[in-house]
Amino acid sequence: MKKYSLLTFILSACMVGFSQKKIEYVEYDLANGIHVILHQETSTPIVAVSVLYHVGSKNEVPDRTGFAHFFEHLLFEGSANIDRGEYSKIVEKNGGELNANTSQDRTYYYELLPSNQLELGLWLESERMLHAKVDIKGIETQRSVVKEEKRQRVDNQPYGSFFTEMFKRVFTSHPYNWAPIGSMEHLDAAQEVDYVDFYKNYYVPSNSTLSIAGDLDIEQTKKWIDKYFGSIPKGQALNIYRDFVALSDSDFEKSYSISKNKFDSKDFMNPKDITAKKILTAYSAKPIQIKRTQKDETLLSGVTKDIIYDNIQLPGIFMGYKFPEQTNVDSYAIEMLNEVLSGGSSSRINKTIVEKKEMATFAFSFYYGLEDAGIGIFAAIASQNVNLDSIQKEFDLQIDLIKSELISDEEFNKARNKFENNLVSSNSSIAGIAENLADNHVYYGNANRVNSMLDNYMKVTKEDIKRVANKYLTQDARVIIHYLPKEK
Repeated sequence: MKKYSLLTFILSACMVGFSQKKIEYVEYDLANGIHVILHQETSTPIVAVSVLYHVGSKNEVPDRTGFAHFFEHLLFEGSANIDRGEYSKIVEKNGGELNANTSQDRTYYYELLPSNQLELGLWLESERMLHAKVDIKGIETQRSVVKEEKRQRVDNQPYGSFFTEMFKRVFTSHPYNWAPIGSMEHLDAAQEVDYVDFYKNYYVPSNSTLSIAGDLDIEQTKKWIDKYFGSIPKGQALNIYRDFVALSDSDFEKSYSISKNKFDSKDFMNPKDITAKKILTAYSAKPIQIKRTQKDETLLSGVTKDIIYDNIQLPGIFMGYKFPEQTNVDSYAIEMLNEVLSGGSSSRINKTIVEKKEMATFAFSFYYGLEDAGIGIFAAIASQNVNLDSIQKEFDLQIDLIKSELISDEEFNKARNKFENNLVSSNSSIAGIAENLADNHVYYGNANRVNSMLDNYMKVTKEDIKRVANKYLTQDARVIIHYLPKEK
C-alpha cells in the first residue's frame, strides 16, 4: 500500500537540516525478544513509529505464494480492540498517515504522527502484533484488493510480468523464484488456518524490530514501549493468548485442556490459577522457530533464452544476471557500476542506445540486492523496426567497454556524488531514518551502519568497478527474455 501526502513533503523539507549529522540512537532488547531502536530529533513535532517483521515472500512455501504481501494488506483490517476498517481512520483522524511495504525478505509497517500521538502509534502497532483480525471476512476482502492490484500492476501493465518472469529463471533453486505479489490461485486455495498459521509463525516479538524516530523523549518512550510491548507474551505463550482472544470457550479448552476462566483477561500472563500459570511458563520457554533460507550462492548455468508474447506495441528485451547478496562487499562497486551504466540521462546506456543510436525508446539497468542473493537486469523497449538482437549486441558492447577500460574521472566523480546525495536524501526524513536503522540492524546486525554507508561507497575504486563487471556480467551465464507483441 502506498500513500503520499502533504505531510510527506513537509517532513522531507523540514528534516534536511539535520540529515548530514551523525544519527544518534539508543537500542535494546525487550525480554520477549523485540529489538528496539530509538532516534531523537526534536526539530519538528513529528514521530515515525515502525515495526519491521523479518518475513517476506522467501518464507512462503511453493504452493502458498503471496502470503507476505497479502499480510501487508490484511493487517490493516483491525484487531480485537480496533473495529474492522478503523485502523487507517484512527491514524488519519489524529493528523497522521501510514504505510507498509513488502519485499522478498521483510515486511515493514509505519505510522507518521504528530509527536503528541506517539503513544497512539505504539498502541496501534502492539495491537497488530498481539491480535490482528486474521479471519475469513478480512481474508475475502483483501483477496479482492490484492487481485485488483495484480491486475493493475502486472497483468494489464505492458511488460508488467518481466519482474516475475526474470526471477523464476534466475533463481531456480531458491524461494526468490517467485515475486512477492505471488499467485492468486494460491491465495484462493488457502484456507483460514493457513493464514492464521502464517501470522502465528512470523508476526511474533522475536521476529520484529521496533524502530521509532522523531520528536520523542527517550525515557518516556521506553515506559510506553514497556506498557504496550513489554507485556506481549514470548515464545509459544503468545499463541495461547491469541487463541484465548479468538477461540470460543469450548474450542480453547479442546486445544489446551484448560478452561478460559482460569486465565485473567486483564493480566493474562499472571493468572491466579496454578495450572494456568504452569502452562504459560512452559509455553513461554518454547521459542517460536523462524525458518530462514540459506544464501543462494549457486551460479547461473549457461544462457537461458525465452520469448513472451504480451499485449504490447513494441518489442522489449530483458537480460538478467546473478549477483551476490547485498551484504557482500562487492555490492558497493556493483551499485556504482550500475550508476555509470544507467544513472540518468548522461549514463552510457541512455546516451548510446537511446539518444545517439536511437535503437530504443527507453533503456535501463538496475541492481536489486537482497538478503540471500542479488540480481542485475538490463532492459530496453525497442524503437520502431529495431531488432532486439541488435540491442543486445549494443548492451554487450557497453558492458565490454567497462570491462576493458577504467571509467573516466567525470563518470567516477558523478557516481560518488550521486551516492552521497542518495544517502543524505534517505536520511532526510524521520521515516527514512526509522526504516534505515531497522534495515541495517536486521540485514547487517549493525544499526550503526547507517552512519558508515557513505564511507563504504567512497572506498570503491575505478578498478573495483572494472573488476565486478568482469566477475558478474558474463555473456555465458545469464537469462535473456524477448517480449513480443501478441499476434492479432
